[in-house]
Amino acid sequence: MTFRVFEQSSVVGAPSDLVWQRITDFTGVNHELMPVMRMRVPRRHRDATVTTVPVGEPLGRVWILYLGFLPLDYDDLMLTELQPGSHFQEVSTMLSMRRWEHRRELRPIDAGRTEVTDTVGFEPRLTFLAPGLEPVLRRIFAHRHRRLARHFEDAVPNANRP
Repeated sequence: MTFRVFEQSSVVGAPSDLVWQRITDFTGVNHELMPVMRMRVPRRHRDATVTTVPVGEPLGRVWILYLGFLPLDYDDLMLTELQPGSHFQEVSTMLSMRRWEHRRELRPIDAGRTEVTDTVGFEPRLTFLAPGLEPVLRRIFAHRHRRLARHFEDAVPNANRP
């Protein structure tokens, strides 16, 4: 078994309630991922958010589209834990992954800043790919954190930043 785990943390210049709202909306998730990729959730969940999908029930096949339109992989996504305003966790299998786990946690630092931490665990179906996949996945999550921070730099007035 080749289950690998890594963590990515950053500080976002926005209050945790605004960050929570953004990271639990599939539009926000796709904004973080673009232009590298985007996720297309099943039709019945297109207007849903992480906070409104059922915990412990599979969402169905979520397509991962490279550059936003080329099918790259799919994710049989299931939310396994949800603490509104604090964290969520998803566990799934993918075409490329025997096991995928993603936990996103928020920690308010002060009224205008929030620490966002992603803990990612994965086990590729082809175990020899694990060493090469890890740096790619780390870059994707670093990209997501930069895009999330940039969103709030553009959206939150300077008066809210320390």
